[in-house]
Amino acid sequence: MAIEPLPPSPNDTPSSEPDKKAFYEPQDGEPPSKDVENGESQVFQAGVDGVDFRTVSWQRATVVFLKINFAMSILAIPGALAALGSVGGSLAIVGFTALNVYTGLILGDFRNRHTECHMLADMMGLVWGSLGREMVGVQIIIAQVLISAGGIVTTAIGFNALSNHGTCTVTFALVSAALITACSSICTFSNLGWLTRFGFLTFVLAVLIFTIAVTQQERPAAAPQTGDFDLGWEAIAYPTFAVGMVNAANIFVSTSGSSMFLPVISEMRRPQDYRKACILAGFGVGIMYLAFSLVMYRWCGIWLSVPAFGSAGPLFKKISYGIAMPGLVIGVGIYQHVAAKYAFVRILRGSRHLQANTVTHWATWLGINLVLGATAFIVAEAVPILNYLLGLAAALCFAPFSLTYPALLWMYDCNGYRAGRPAQKLKYGLHVLIVAIGLFMVVGGTYAVCVSIKAAFATGDIAQVFDCRDNSGSV
Repeated sequence: MAIEPLPPSPNDTPSSEPDKKAFYEPQDGEPPSKDVENGESQVFQAGVDGVDFRTVSWQRATVVFLKINFAMSILAIPGALAALGSVGGSLAIVGFTALNVYTGLILGDFRNRHTECHMLADMMGLVWGSLGREMVGVQIIIAQVLISAGGIVTTAIGFNALSNHGTCTVTFALVSAALITACSSICTFSNLGWLTRFGFLTFVLAVLIFTIAVTQQERPAAAPQTGDFDLGWEAIAYPTFAVGMVNAANIFVSTSGSSMFLPVISEMRRPQDYRKACILAGFGVGIMYLAFSLVMYRWCGIWLSVPAFGSAGPLFKKISYGIAMPGLVIGVGIYQHVAAKYAFVRILRGSRHLQANTVTHWATWLGINLVLGATAFIVAEAVPILNYLLGLAAALCFAPFSLTYPALLWMYDCNGYRAGRPAQKLKYGLHVLIVAIGLFMVVGGTYAVCVSIKAAFATGDIAQVFDCRDNSGSV
């Protein structure tokens, strides 16, 4: 499937077509047109008195996109390979990465064709009206709460590992929620820039140290420490439907954050630079996931823990978590920031408080972040298992965000392809197939995660909510 900008909408007038082509295919060094740079339809205006949101370069956007996608999932994907096998898991990583990059380009092109759109909810509002906009808006909030909850669980595990379960796990979870909310409360992506770079570098360094560590130990930490043992490495595994779907969803969600890229476009100096940032970040993350996960699975086999840092023994578990902690907090903070930014713009859009330094501006912004952080904390204590939270987010939210909705938006702007030339009909049919894949993941993934959560309560993996017990295997 060729990756190319969307063609002009059937509703475009002929006189507007040359301008749109120049917008989507700017020549090297060509400045953006005035309506793209600071048009009235843009959510944020550049050069205003107050908070100037339009300060993000494409390089900084690339780093934000990298951090959005390269985060907690690397701690769950190795375990997914253990369930699916190295070949099945690798094909899933490559396939989902390519598909998610393609649909990410669709989203960016659609947003730049309809510059009044800030996030996916605004886009779907063009297709489904106000009801669709509100429905997708609720999904955005749910998605970020689930991801933030997964981050709270992982960060609490890290605190337990570093302190040898120094206090109640609920306390560590509360501290994690507070740190994530403090990070998400930074008002603009530009101001998040240096934190994002620092978080990305520390997280990659922690994963690299952990990966090297597992290759140097005689046997995984969770394996029997004496006698013979079976590593359990397999090229192709044969999991049950529920196990396979949960782990496939964990792989899918790792590169499905393109819907979270959209508010960054509204804060870019040149929104038309989005495509190169999306492509560079998307494939860079996919390569890192594939390389790190295959090495971890090769050396740990079925003895991988989730999160994966627990597989390297007590010392390197502490080292890995200690270095990764800033990256965990900042990465999850970006996700919560996106949800808060959606609600913030939804409430204040069209008023002077959106960009003015007023009490209403800051009270609204900080209040939204506090509510989201508190909600994520409660969810984290109700379902304190990372791969189930990620799987639920993938099924309920990110499968529609990264598959079904982008394909529907493409069909909205390219409706003429349905009755066009054979090649156009084929392309239209391929996007119908993407819609179907997304719907299958919604139904199958939700069923699989619900079955797995029920089994976790039955077996005692989840003993009770707001549980003070150690969740890091340290004591």
